[in-house]
Amino acid sequence: MQFPKNSKGLMNPELRRRGIFLLPNALTTAALFAGFYAIVQAMNGRFEISAVAIFAAMVLDGLDGRVARLTRTQSAFGAEYDSLSDMVSFGAAPALVIYEYVLKGLGNFGWAAAFIYCACAALRLARFNTNIGIVDKRYFQGMPSPAAAALVAGLVWLIHDLNISVEQIRIPAAMLTIFAGVTMVSNIRFYSGKEINPRRSVPFFMVAAIALGFALVSFYPPGVLFAVFLIYAMSGYVLTYIQWRAQRKASSEPIA
Repeated sequence: MQFPKNSKGLMNPELRRRGIFLLPNALTTAALFAGFYAIVQAMNGRFEISAVAIFAAMVLDGLDGRVARLTRTQSAFGAEYDSLSDMVSFGAAPALVIYEYVLKGLGNFGWAAAFIYCACAALRLARFNTNIGIVDKRYFQGMPSPAAAALVAGLVWLIHDLNISVEQIRIPAAMLTIFAGVTMVSNIRFYSGKEINPRRSVPFFMVAAIALGFALVSFYPPGVLFAVFLIYAMSGYVLTYIQWRAQRKASSEPIA
């Protein structure tokens, strides 16, 4: 098959652009598949694989946006498709996985906790879409849904890996699930890291920190990943408290 070429024998730029445009959407589809796969594996009782699939979806979700910006192939379709994929991978999948594994034994409270998380994920994504171009890009308004999903999936993975009794962890797991959901729809700011440009030079210590991060994760993935996203979840509250203290101190100082 031959592609249309111009008078100079080069491939049509518009056709080449369409080919690049498929790449971020293919990554979004892969993230959607990972979320769907997590649900299927949870239905089959393979909860560790479900948790790993949610983390895989998170990695793929981070790649599709980066690829779209680097190749300048952002589009309204891509943004909407990404949100629908996120709702499955980071909304429905984590809620169903933790319900099937831990919360089912709590009866109505168990499914209510899972639904609160799922509903908050939907609200978080809807608010994010309507606030594009309005909020400060350096920060997220509320915890991003991939981080919330990683927190819930990390708990599932950790419980399974340590063989913790599900009966003993049900109430704390329900509280953490509700906490993750409520934090998503809060007005608490979380650092986004979007100002980092991979095409620009970075300090050497940043590369060393990335290498150290990979080493720590490889040492004990369930515990390290859960700890990392738990710290990130708390970082927004710490940042809010520091800002509140600074504003309070500034307002209490006498005007010269």
